[in-house]
Amino acid sequence: MAQIIPASPVGSLPPEVLRAFRFFKALPDDFRVWHHLTPWDTEAPDFLVLNPENRALLVKVSTQTDTDSHPTAQMLLMGDDRTVLGEVQESVLKAFLAKLAPELALHIRTIVLFPNIPNKHLAANQPENSEQTCWLGQELLQAISQPAWVELFTGKRLRELGIEYIRQYFTPESVVPATLTVRTPDGDRQRAGLTDYLLDSQQEQAVKNDLELPIEQQNASKDFHVGIINGVAGSGKTLILLYRLRLLHALFPSKRFLVLTHNRPLIRDLKSRYKRLSGDQPRNITWETFNGFCRRHWPKGDDCQWTDPLSKSPRDMFIQAVWEKYLSDTTITAESLDTELDWFKDQVPMQKAEYLKVERKGRGFRLYQEQRAKMWDAMMEYQNQLKAKNCVDWGDVPRRMWNFVNDGKVSLPVYDVVLIDEAQFFAPIWFDIVRRIVKPKSGHLFIVADPTQGFLGRGASWKSLGIEARGRTNNLRRSYRTTHEILNFATLFYRKRIPKNDSDEDILEPDLMNMPPGVLPVLLPVRSSQDEVGVVTAEIVALHKSGYPLQNLLVLHAEYGVDALIESINRHLGDGKAVDPKNATPDDCVRVTTLNAGTGLESPIVFLVGLNRLFEREQSLRLSEEEVDRLMLENTRKVYMAATRAGQRLVITYVGVLPDILRELLNAG
Repeated sequence: MAQIIPASPVGSLPPEVLRAFRFFKALPDDFRVWHHLTPWDTEAPDFLVLNPENRALLVKVSTQTDTDSHPTAQMLLMGDDRTVLGEVQESVLKAFLAKLAPELALHIRTIVLFPNIPNKHLAANQPENSEQTCWLGQELLQAISQPAWVELFTGKRLRELGIEYIRQYFTPESVVPATLTVRTPDGDRQRAGLTDYLLDSQQEQAVKNDLELPIEQQNASKDFHVGIINGVAGSGKTLILLYRLRLLHALFPSKRFLVLTHNRPLIRDLKSRYKRLSGDQPRNITWETFNGFCRRHWPKGDDCQWTDPLSKSPRDMFIQAVWEKYLSDTTITAESLDTELDWFKDQVPMQKAEYLKVERKGRGFRLYQEQRAKMWDAMMEYQNQLKAKNCVDWGDVPRRMWNFVNDGKVSLPVYDVVLIDEAQFFAPIWFDIVRRIVKPKSGHLFIVADPTQGFLGRGASWKSLGIEARGRTNNLRRSYRTTHEILNFATLFYRKRIPKNDSDEDILEPDLMNMPPGVLPVLLPVRSSQDEVGVVTAEIVALHKSGYPLQNLLVLHAEYGVDALIESINRHLGDGKAVDPKNATPDDCVRVTTLNAGTGLESPIVFLVGLNRLFEREQSLRLSEEEVDRLMLENTRKVYMAATRAGQRLVITYVGVLPDILRELLNAG
């Protein structure tokens, strides 16, 4: 069976095209076939077919019947678009070839296929002196005719760059403008006149497969259709989501769409990139963070007033007070109470008996039965203290929304299509709410995720998150965003810090073969946090003076030094030249934000700042051995994520004595 994209027909196609689709799909495994899908470019060949030697056929299918092949019938049809047999199809093929470079167009054989007309009735009608175009009748769609098709591939063998050039026009919905990616420029492609990129075959399949059934037809065997993309950093997961959204919206413009993610910088970035891609912001596409979605649909009434969640400092004070009252005489630390509260609130609400029995996979520290009981009492006390002060934390937002929905106090909107980026950060209770907003039976939930991060990185499965993923998951291992040197550094950092047998869930191994070369990550040792701010600012000012665009610079801080960096950069470059993308939509400016908020962002140059604070926290004497292991795993994943945001260059600053692992990996003196 040939590799055909999409794997199934999409939309309402003529029966003649469907017959051709089935025939081409049945070609041998080493054939590659693309079916034209672009909704906004209908005047195009129907199929691009490549044989194992990379010789190409362009095929246009005619819906004309045998009656139309007779001259008398053609005269009677004067004025109809079928007046002259094959005329429309010939003109479409010629117009397509005219888009290509002449030396390339000469080596592509073109076919007009007539599924309703026998070959013998075509002979008298086919134009003379047409060496490049061949007319084929209904006999050529029989399985026994495959050898006859093999003989048609008489054009020149094409290089992959030549095939890519053809596909820029044949599958424009798969073209990735250079402005939408931070890939390292490819000299060979630029010399060939290719400034933009294409989704690779696996990415294209992820975009185009299963577009039809879940949207237009009901399927009584499940609540709705699910598609899941797991991918390494830089594998194009976000592009796949945006390109799939564009196709679905073009195919089904009356449907309701919702795009969700977990943080504000990323949702702003997604919305901006979609507008650059499609040139439009349709009103039936809604863009939200999950907490923003909850806030927008918060019910009215005195008993459910919205309260802004606590910031970290006052929350820490509540936790410390509760820990001293309930847990100070145990081996449980305040940090463990903090993380247990977050984990507990991320689950679908449970009672004490359930909590005492629930599996806590990936938590990083054990709790014996007596300790669980004490932890429960501490968490309930924490919640009671919040209530007494009329306070909530961020974990309360989805829990309260979940209760509102179950109590009938709010009726959430229902969407035909819900797409989630960075879904590894969506907690079980979030997904329980998401399932309620996907249209039953005919709805479509499309998820992209990095399995090294979030809940998936802590050993959770899609099933444990309430998502049936069997047979619906694609794994992408090739990274296009970054260079071999940067991805190799990030992978080695992960492997040396977290050996395989020390982690319940191994990372999705990236494919480092055939990655573009680049420069090694740069390490800049500094003496203090103030020096760190000055060094990063000086580097950015120097890049700006050399003409480097500010929007191509991203600074990720491990903790809370974002404001100081923004202030310093703006003092040297002018107000508004540095912003936190959590608070504003970036334009021609440096983006400065935290590691947690940087997930999903990307940039040609990335500065990774404040790592010493992560390493120092791991040395705390207050932490148990299990807590140190858990913290190391979380910090390692954060650094891996941050490093792989960089497309071409990674700059790391470090305050104080360098850890051995950084000295080793970056060859620091």
